[in-house]
Parts: sequence; structure tokens; C-alpha cells
Amino acid sequence: MLKSLKLSVGALALSTGAALACSPDYTGVEITATTQTGPYIASALTQAAEAWSEKTCGTVKVVEFPWSELYPKIVTTLAAGDDSFDVIAFAPAWAPDFTPFLTEMPAKFQEGEAWEDIAPVYREQLMVWNDKVLSQTMDGDVHTYTYRIDLFEDEANKTAFKEKYGYDLAPPKTWTEYLDIAEYFQDNVDGVYGTAEAFRRGGQQFWFLFSHVAAYASHPDLPGAMFFDPDTMDAQVNNPAWVRGLEEYIRASKLAPPSALNFSFGEVNAAFAGGQVAQSIGWGDTGVIAADPEQSTVAGNVGSAVLPSSTEVYNYKTGEWDTFDEPVDTSFMAFGGWQAAVPQFSKNQEAAWDFISTLSSPEVSGEATVTGGTGVNPYRISHTTDMERWSKLFSEREATEYLGAQRDAVTADNVALDMRLPGYFSYTEILEIELSRALAGEVTPQEALDTVAEGWNELTDQFGRDAQLAAYRASMGLPQK
Repeated sequence: MLKSLKLSVGALALSTGAALACSPDYTGVEITATTQTGPYIASALTQAAEAWSEKTCGTVKVVEFPWSELYPKIVTTLAAGDDSFDVIAFAPAWAPDFTPFLTEMPAKFQEGEAWEDIAPVYREQLMVWNDKVLSQTMDGDVHTYTYRIDLFEDEANKTAFKEKYGYDLAPPKTWTEYLDIAEYFQDNVDGVYGTAEAFRRGGQQFWFLFSHVAAYASHPDLPGAMFFDPDTMDAQVNNPAWVRGLEEYIRASKLAPPSALNFSFGEVNAAFAGGQVAQSIGWGDTGVIAADPEQSTVAGNVGSAVLPSSTEVYNYKTGEWDTFDEPVDTSFMAFGGWQAAVPQFSKNQEAAWDFISTLSSPEVSGEATVTGGTGVNPYRISHTTDMERWSKLFSEREATEYLGAQRDAVTADNVALDMRLPGYFSYTEILEIELSRALAGEVTPQEALDTVAEGWNELTDQFGRDAQLAAYRASMGLPQK
């Protein structure tokens, strides 16, 4: 009897130990996750897979496809009811085509400190479609501003700049100031160009234009009207706000290195980290790369701030410019950050959402934000407050400015969302063709944007104006008409 009792206690201990080791227990369960070919984003999934496996005893198979193949591969499997993928990691712009096939996030993951820690623009807007949470942000993407601290604090530069422009040299509050700064360094500091942005067709070009335009077209009293009229779905892309934004984008291209028309975001990072430019705009990767002594000649002098804005914002309803006492607190969610979701046809939905919970947890995602090659930028409040983690990369001042810029950008009062619409690639292709012509001086900004507006309106009619309007309003967090 005693021997039997000991065996029973021993078996209970082993059972309890196993339960503690695998919590929840997904022993024997394998889920398949897909995204773009790594290292960016794919490596973040792989790192999270290791953490989830240790926690639950389940396994994750990460399947990668080249960027150009990822959208068609996912949309084809979803439309066919294929259960090949339990988790899909995708670009926010594709959401309108995917949401009819996605499961809703379980309620247990929509509560608690980890849930509240997600920046509101992601938690309440980019993860939501028609009032349902259908995806989880796994990467934060918002454009911010980067500048050379050593150049801005040089006494000769400060004196000469103020003499010429009448105000202090500092991170710009408006796009006019941004261009003044670019002009000053271009004309007055040997070996330094004014700025760096992406200008190449197919090289993230249009997101940089959007950042210029947002300050003028995203009216704080008229949400969701930057790209289209949210009542009629008429294109807004050729109104005066867009023309001004494009004019200034073209001006920036002439204050950049001579090869700038061939710049994608990779070249922007290289130009800043290589000490070629005084400032740049782009995603958070710029600051991380530039702060790394192994990749950068300007490490220790990497300043950060939110994007410039404007005191004038176009009111499309009145056809007039509205003037504000201070620059409107506007930022642009360029791209918007990779999303992870679970298809309805997955046979492992519960396990898949649990994996996504681990992937996006403060601990796992926090390490991803400071790990080179993951492509993960801050999207949680805690990502921007853990100074100890970021001290591995930045000096105290660099970290304070970088994290402050990331936090302030995603919590801006007038944060502008990127376009998410069925047929996204068709809309942006029309735009990029005309942007390239305008940058080359073949057409005026107004002519280029008039052509884009005509093309966008034709596309909207082809896809179905009512359906596109419903999708656009959903993407902008507006109630359906």
C-alpha cells in the first residue's frame, strides 16, 4: 500500500511538473506562420516561436515568401479556404482584402496590463475592423525625424543659421523650417547635404510624400479625409494640400545627395549613418542603425524628434486654408506596422492566438525592438520607457530623444492613418508613376496629381464606389453610412 501511495504521489508530481512546464499545454501541436522573407519580421516570428515553444511545448513553423509573392500567396489561400497557415503576418494595407477571412481575437487577450500597454492608435484603430479586433500589431511603423546633434550644436552653425533665417537652429516644428535647415547645410557645410528621403519609384517613395502631405491635408476637425472624401469617395489627392506637400517633397529632393532620386529607405539610412546628411525622415530604423558604431560614423550624435507639421491645414469642405496659432500636432502612420492574425480556416486557432500573444508580449516584443534585423519598431508604451534596454544602443540623450519621438508620434492628437483599401497596389502604382514624372520635372505637381485623381476615381468606380467607401470608412475608424 505504501509503495502504491508513493507511486501515486510520484505520478502526480510528474504530472504537475509537466503542467507547469507546458502552460498552456500544446504538446504535439504545430502551427504554421507565414510572412516575408527574413531577416526583417521573419526573425521576430522565429524568436517568438522559441519563447512560445519553451512555454507551451508546442512548435511553430515559419514559412517565408519574398515580399512580391506574400500578398498573392496569402490572399489565394484565404479565398480558397485553405488551412495551410495558422498565423499570417501582413502589411496593414492588405487588411481590407483579408478581414473577411480572419477570426476575432479572443476576449481574454483584450484585457489587462499587456492590452492597455499597446499604443491606442494600434489597439483602437489599426487592429480593428468594423468594431472587431481582427489582428495584433507586431511592429510599430510611424515616420519620425532624425538629425545630427553635433551639427545642430556647432556654435558657428547656430550663429550663421540665425543670421540668415531669423530663428534658432533646432529640430523643425514646420516643414518650412525643415527646408530652411536643409538649405542651410546644403549651402554652408562642406561634405554635408541638406536631407535624405526616399524618392525612388518602388522604394517606399509614396510614404515619404504622404508624410509631407499629412500636415496639410489631415484636418483635425475632419478625420479620415486625407486620401478621399469620406462621404463620396472622391479622390482628394489633387487638392491644394497635396500640391503643397508635393512641391515641398520635390524641393527636398533637390537638397539631398545627387543620387537621391534613386534612394529607397535603405539608402536613406546609409546616407544618415554615413554622415552625408544633416537630417532625414523615415522609420525608427534610422536611429537604431545610426547609433551603432559598427554601422555608423555619427554614433553618439543621433538626435530624434517628431515630424514637422504646419500652422495651416486645408479644409476640403470650405476649400480654404484654416490657420492655427501653433503647428497642429500631426504625425503619419507610414505603413502602420506589421499585423499578425489567425485565418478562419486554421485548425489550431486557440494555439495560434496564444502564440500571437507571446509574439506581441511586452517582454518578447521588447527584446525584438532592440535586436538588429528583426525590423520591429516600438508599438507599446513600455517599448518607449525601458531606458535600460535602450541603453545598449544609445547614449542617454539619444535614447531619451528617440523614445520620446516614437511615443509622441503614435500618441499625437492628430495622428494620420495610412491608406488601407482594396486594390491598394493599383492606387499606389498610379501615384508612383506620376510622382516620378513630377520629380523628374516632366510635369508640374498639379498636373501630376490631377492625373492621379482621375486614375483613382476610375479605379474606385471599377471596384465599386459603395464598396470602396465602406472599406475606406472602416479603415479610418469612421462609422458606416
